[in-house]
Amino acid sequence: MGQLLLTAGLLLPLALDTFALAAALGVAGLEPKDRLRVTLVFTVCEAGMPIAGILLGRVAGDLIGAWAGYAGILFLFIAGFLLLRPSQDEAGEQKRLRLLAHARGLAILDLGLSISVDELTVGLSAGLLGLPIALTVIWIAVQAFLAAQVGLRFGGRLGEEIRERSEQAAGVALIAVAVVLLALKLLRL
Repeated sequence: MGQLLLTAGLLLPLALDTFALAAALGVAGLEPKDRLRVTLVFTVCEAGMPIAGILLGRVAGDLIGAWAGYAGILFLFIAGFLLLRPSQDEAGEQKRLRLLAHARGLAILDLGLSISVDELTVGLSAGLLGLPIALTVIWIAVQAFLAAQVGLRFGGRLGEEIRERSEQAAGVALIAVAVVLLALKLLRL
């Protein structure tokens, strides 16, 4: 039950972040015919990056032993704070979103990987915390697909403010998960 709650705690921030990015694509003018293609790229990239992160986390966890859980919590804090930071290059981000909306072939893969760095960090935390790879990746893929579809469909109707608030909510949620995990670890529950 604890692993299920932990996995759910990691999925909510990822879903909010995916929703925010997909909504931004909707605002940037993604054509309805391209929604499935972009959603599949999101899903593949956002499910693939945690695999790399989990494997790295497992190796690192074996090396640092008892401190692995604390390292996983630290990476959650870092990921949360990174999501809370305001974008330094708003024009560059908008350009990247327009490129993603119309990219094909290897360009879309490159852009897809660049948007899934958060999932790498969460995967690293999941690996350090010892979550099962298959279950974690399946749930990340499901949330990525659903959050991308909802974000793309509503993105044209929602404003930039909603997208930014979703990213901030994702950051706060990751930090909250890290605080809860740290408290449980310190209390040895």
